[in-house]
Amino acid sequence: MRLKIAVAEYPHTSAVRNGSIQIEGVEPEIVTVTPQIAAFRRMVRQVEFDVCELAATTYIIARAFGARFVALPIFLQRRFHHSGLLVRPDAAIRTPKDLEGRKVGVRAYSVTTGVWTRSVLMDEFGVDASKVTWVVDDEEHVTQLQLPPNVVHAPDGRSLAEMMASGDLAAGFQGNGGVGRTGSPTDGWSTVDANYPDLMPDAKTLEADWHRRTGIYPVHGTIVVKESVLAEHPWVARSLFAAFSAAKSEWLDRLDAGSSDDPSDKKYLSLRKIVGADPLPYGIAPNLATIRALEQTAFKQGLTPRRMSVDELFADAEN
Repeated sequence: MRLKIAVAEYPHTSAVRNGSIQIEGVEPEIVTVTPQIAAFRRMVRQVEFDVCELAATTYIIARAFGARFVALPIFLQRRFHHSGLLVRPDAAIRTPKDLEGRKVGVRAYSVTTGVWTRSVLMDEFGVDASKVTWVVDDEEHVTQLQLPPNVVHAPDGRSLAEMMASGDLAAGFQGNGGVGRTGSPTDGWSTVDANYPDLMPDAKTLEADWHRRTGIYPVHGTIVVKESVLAEHPWVARSLFAAFSAAKSEWLDRLDAGSSDDPSDKKYLSLRKIVGADPLPYGIAPNLATIRALEQTAFKQGLTPRRMSVDELFADAEN
């Protein structure tokens, strides 16, 4: 069967995209959307693709509001989130609790980076996120989402970068709307040359300790499939999972051999020191703590109207 597939180009997906690893029973129509974040909105609002990479939090929100697609436990991007929240040096923010009563900029309230970072602030440092004013300058992907009252939009014509520079924001997320230094193109981050310190300068140590204690390894991108496709052809889930797993296995071999030179490889080689040999584990079992943590914190942060089970969120793709 022919499926329209919108998954970004990564070293661990390229073999599926170029056809060197085939998806059993599927003739793929590979769609390239640049940046991939544009595909997120098209999938959530128009269900435009049969198979699509989607930000993890965007997916959970969409699913809670009745989206007609379901995820496979294939997680295409990951990183920790103790770093990347930048503060103005003159804002007198010494600890995470000092964010309470302040204004913090983030591109959108539901962006996965912000959700994971708020989870760390709330669960590890006791921050009351409802006492922080979250300033956003973009719309949310899921139109049904009603934002909490402490989320406000930046004034028309003003960027988060400008608000950070003028002191109207005490803190802001690195990139993701332009308040920081670097970013991830799939999250819609922009790169701005700014010299703000991280709230947590010892982030790497904190991240390793957090992972050791909790087993949580934050996910960003996942792959979703139209429910109508799986209803008629349930085997498609297994075929997709097998193909993307094989592509990742080839990538891991290149990492082991030192023969991969993509810029992202340096990040995942570093993450191996914390998470082990496979820095992009697929499947439910190795990701159960992470899935449950993201679903729980999405609800606690007012992003979903109800709690959801793992079975509701993920199709059986491994059996």
